[in-house]
Amino acid sequence: MPAAARKERVDAARNRETVLAAAGRLLDAADDPDEVTMDAIAQAAGVGKGTLFRGFGDRTGLLQALAAQRSTALQATLHDHRQEADWDPVARVIAIFDAILDYKHANRALAMALESAGRGSPYLNPAYGDLHRHLTGIITGVRGPEHADFLAHALLAAVRSDLLHQLRDEPPERIRAGVVALIRSVLS
Repeated sequence: MPAAARKERVDAARNRETVLAAAGRLLDAADDPDEVTMDAIAQAAGVGKGTLFRGFGDRTGLLQALAAQRSTALQATLHDHRQEADWDPVARVIAIFDAILDYKHANRALAMALESAGRGSPYLNPAYGDLHRHLTGIITGVRGPEHADFLAHALLAAVRSDLLHQLRDEPPERIRAGVVALIRSVLS
């Protein structure tokens, strides 16, 4: 490989990390994720706007890349809890939702931005589909197949970022208690 191509790849990787770090800082500080524009991210990262579009395609692509980077621990937790077949179903679902709540509280603006982006809809996200199928299976095992599909969607709706944003003045432990109460009522 020519030295120029190798240098370009190193630069591209460095730029990618710099852009993701800048986007993360801006989103973490933002009250409204829509305030975090591609222009603002490019300026904060010290790169040209073209670098963003070449590296991520568009704003949603950049947000998805940041979410993928930040959700590694969440995905591992969800995977671990999916494998615990001998756990009490209620405890399994509570543990899954605890992980989701922790992630969404720590990444409030990022999660809101993705959920409100057209192709970033949670319903179009493969991870949402996987989690929905897993919850549907647990619900079916506890109460049968009737309404299991809908109830899984309803549980996931309880941790949508726009709802958590609406409840932002509530203490996180109170939100968690409400989610746990909902889980218990669905799985009883």
